[in-house]
Amino acid sequence: MYTSRKKIHKDKDVEPTEFKESVAQAFFDLENTNNDLKSDLKDLYINLAVQIDVSGSRKSVVIHVPYILRKAFRKVHVKLVRELEKKFSGKRPRSRTLTAVHEAMLEDIVLSAEIVGKRIRYRIDGTKIMKVYLDLKERNNTEYKLETFLAVYRKLAGKDVFEFPVTEA
Repeated sequence: MYTSRKKIHKDKDVEPTEFKESVAQAFFDLENTNNDLKSDLKDLYINLAVQIDVSGSRKSVVIHVPYILRKAFRKVHVKLVRELEKKFSGKRPRSRTLTAVHEAMLEDIVLSAEIVGKRIRYRIDGTKIMKVYLDLKERNNTEYKLETFLAVYRKLAGKDVFEFPVTEA
């Protein structure tokens, strides 16, 4: 069975990280979908892939290739860089902070409804109250689910947050 694992060779059978695996998967996908690169990428593989912070939110991917395959990589370098930039440039940055994880959970829980606003109220004693406002257009479809949304988010994150915005009459 030929998979993306064939596109990354590690010393002593060390398991590649998630990022290295994603770069290897990109190589594998290019080989299978891009007819221009198919024959050139057939026997090529990488040793290492590293992501480096360039400036601000910009990141760069550095791919280490075996020395013996250097000439073969140079032949397809321009096309390969162009295709890999397409795959990795629009990549959504991932954050593993607790706040980012809670935000991602919140978006997943209310997938059927759109979040139209969030308010955080800071009390004098230092506690925070967060209110998430759901779209009024979806009120008929999501109001009966609100209790479920609240219970699931409370169980996962330990917070009560949902409301529909009050309409001015």
